[in-house]
Amino acid sequence: MRLLPRAVRDSLEALGWWQNPIPQKPSTHLAQVLAALDKYGRCKSLDISPTGRMCIRGAQTMLQRAGHVTPHDRSRAVHYLQLSLHEVGVDMPFFAWNDLPSTTDTHVRQRIQRAIHLAHTNGE
Repeated sequence: MRLLPRAVRDSLEALGWWQNPIPQKPSTHLAQVLAALDKYGRCKSLDISPTGRMCIRGAQTMLQRAGHVTPHDRSRAVHYLQLSLHEVGVDMPFFAWNDLPSTTDTHVRQRIQRAIHLAHTNGE
């Protein structure tokens, strides 16, 4: 159903044949990003690889296009992810950090989990 244009999905929803996703707050969006990375695998240098693996930004884009997060709440999630990285001395955009040879899946998981905690702490 995600391949259908939004107008078609909205029409199907009006008929009761489809339920559009409910946009989530930043903490839930970050948890969805983790779930997507767990399900499809993580990659570097590409938002989505030819085999379907995703980087953090690729997972966010997929979730936003599917209606699971608004642009505003996605940007808030990025804010918390950047705060999480600053706590460990990383002063670069999260997508550049994701692509570093030294960044492992474990590092990504830890930083996203910390960002979820920071968002929860702020009621988001």
